[in-house]
Amino acid sequence: MFHVVRPSPAVIERFRERQRDAEFSYAPVGCTRTAPPAGFVVDQYTIELGRGDALWERARAAVREWRMFELGWVELHDPRARIEPGTTVAVLVRSMGLHVLNAARIVYTIDERDAFGFAYGTLPDHAERGEERFLVNRDGAGVVRYELTAHSRPHHWLARAGAPWVRRLQRRFARDSMAAMRRAVAGT
Repeated sequence: MFHVVRPSPAVIERFRERQRDAEFSYAPVGCTRTAPPAGFVVDQYTIELGRGDALWERARAAVREWRMFELGWVELHDPRARIEPGTTVAVLVRSMGLHVLNAARIVYTIDERDAFGFAYGTLPDHAERGEERFLVNRDGAGVVRYELTAHSRPHHWLARAGAPWVRRLQRRFARDSMAAMRRAVAGT
C-alpha cells in the first residue's frame, strides 16, 4: 500500500481486485449514519454550493461522477465506478514522496428528494480505519450544501507513527474536496 514510485494501472487494478471480497477493517459498518465508534476521530465539514434546481442537479451529478476526488494529489480508481453498495475502489494519495494506495467499499447510498450521496468504509489495505460520507443536500429555500463526514483512526503502523502528517492530509483532503465540488457545480 505504501510505494516509493507511482504504482502502474495494472498494479492498482490487482490491488483493487484483491480487496473486492475483503471484510471491512472497522465496526460498526454504517457508523456515519449513527455515532462514531469509541476512539475514532470525527471530522465534519460543510460548505454552501449555491441554490436552485439546476445547481442541485449539477451537485448530484458531481457526486455521482466522484468529482470531489479531482484534486491532483489524490486519484480515484476507477473514476467510472458506480455509486452503489458493494462497489470497491482504490484511492491513490501522493504526499511527501510517497504514493499510498488505499482500498474502500461503498457501504450505503442516499438517494432522496433533497439528499444524495454515499459512504464508503475502509478495507484491510487502507492506512486508516473508518468510514467517510459524501453528501449533497438542499433545504426548503433551495440552498445546496456539500457535507463531508469522516470517522477514522490510524490502521497501518506508518499512519500511527505519522499521525500528525495523516491528520494534515485529512484536513487538506476536506478543504480540496470542498473546492473541487465548487468547481464541479460552477462548471469549471
